[in-house]
Amino acid sequence: MARTRERRADPRVLWPDVKRVVVLGLNYGPDENPLALLEARTRGAISVYARGDDYHDLIKGKLKRIAQWLVAKTASELKVFVDTAPVMEKPLAETAGLGWQGKHTNLVSRAHGSWLFLGVLFTNLELPEDAPETDHCGSCRACVDTCPTQAFPAPYRLDARRCISYLTIEHKGPIPRELRAAMGNRIYGCDDCLAVCPWNKFAQAGREAKLAARAENRAPELRELLPLDDAGFRARFAKSPIKRTGRDRFLRNVLIAAGNSGERSLAGEVERLLDDPSPLVRGAAVWALSRLLDRADFSSLVSTHRQREADPGVTEEWEAGST
Repeated sequence: MARTRERRADPRVLWPDVKRVVVLGLNYGPDENPLALLEARTRGAISVYARGDDYHDLIKGKLKRIAQWLVAKTASELKVFVDTAPVMEKPLAETAGLGWQGKHTNLVSRAHGSWLFLGVLFTNLELPEDAPETDHCGSCRACVDTCPTQAFPAPYRLDARRCISYLTIEHKGPIPRELRAAMGNRIYGCDDCLAVCPWNKFAQAGREAKLAARAENRAPELRELLPLDDAGFRARFAKSPIKRTGRDRFLRNVLIAAGNSGERSLAGEVERLLDDPSPLVRGAAVWALSRLLDRADFSSLVSTHRQREADPGVTEEWEAGST
């Protein structure tokens, strides 16, 4: 069982009868350097973990099969968790010996580097305990120093409000204006702090076929993503974790990447989105056009679009783009 001072990490909060916590990891290591794609400005960078099928469904299925086997053998009680409850997977995984929480706050394994999915199984069985892992980061600061938005105020501390993974996946509103340029072409998640970890020299490519990157998610062209409506988005990302974010937030991210691309030929597709039903999408389109067009061309759009805009947030984007 995890021994931690954090009440929220105590498994007994979720299940008073728990005696042991089993933490399992599944390697999803990439078969290429994910940072190389950041140079391809007209293509979208999707986090390695989200390029294949949704890991939640895959890992939950595997855990349930293990749980069913244990129940059949021991008549014990078990509960399975894969991001489905306030379970502190990383501290539990460290206590279980799978790895340690690095300075980027993610788990690092000596065998698999930074590329591990975690699943947790609570049981009332008295299983033998594994020895906890110790911290092997040493004086390295690679993950802290590489963050494009400076989301680490100190080693082992993450400010989610500046984290590109949080902003592109969980954040529901407009991306803070001061962080947009630093996002580059990252349209879903960010792997920078994981990819630079020196322990990845021991990592191997994942072997789970369902987690393998789909060809269309390796380096999608921004111009192919900009026209997506809701139905097209759902079809394009069926069985993908990206689908959970929804079309509007995803298009917001793609538009920021388009604005950062410097590719003026994208302006036509972006301009079409000035009339999108979603204020979130319209606002991001305004920002992207303010970066792609010269002053005169952007000013002509202001005169034709700003007057009919009813959303105050989008109006603010027009005003900011005009200054």
